[in-house]
Amino acid sequence: MRSLVIVALMSLAAAAGCGPATVRPAAFPDPEVACPAGRLEWSLEIRDQRATREGSERMIAAIREGLQKSFPGCRWGVAGTSGETIAIEVHRFAVAYDGGAWEAAVEWSVSARDASGHRLTEFEANEEVSRPNYQGSDNEKAAISEAFRKAIERTAKGLAGMSAGSRIRPRERTPPGLLAGGGRRASIPQCSELKGPMSLRSTGDASPPRGTDLAVWPVEDL
Repeated sequence: MRSLVIVALMSLAAAAGCGPATVRPAAFPDPEVACPAGRLEWSLEIRDQRATREGSERMIAAIREGLQKSFPGCRWGVAGTSGETIAIEVHRFAVAYDGGAWEAAVEWSVSARDASGHRLTEFEANEEVSRPNYQGSDNEKAAISEAFRKAIERTAKGLAGMSAGSRIRPRERTPPGLLAGGGRRASIPQCSELKGPMSLRSTGDASPPRGTDLAVWPVEDL
């Protein structure tokens, strides 16, 4: 009897060390988008960036399967086999029991780049699920599976919305004195420069001469 108890405890300890529960498969195919951005082939790069990488192989396999089934019209290769690359970096993929409920979190970042290295899109898929500890149910698996399902759905929709000509341009700083549209910004005088031939307290005609630019009409400091 004692040996059976020891074996049972060892089995539980081994199961606890294998990472989070396996997730249920999830995919969200769009009949109008067979492959992101109208391409025929993508390389899929999935990297586990978690501090503790338990169950990494199972997690990566589940993500890969979810995306491949969401875009059945694509030919999918491993990283480096095609210039067109979709990259996923996983930051959280975990579930824990806390305060009478199972708390699950799935967080990863998504980016896509073309053969020239230009970034086509980038976004985050961050999902959290809280599930009560229902009796007679595998609540751990249900919680992490729901968070995973939501993250796959967000990822599939984000990639499906990527157009063939989309490209993220680096932000450019507007040169001093120029407007975003290319025009020149009007010079705004400092308080010490607000001197002119007219005062707001003047009782005479305060109208500027015809043709004067009102934006630069000098006003005496009060």
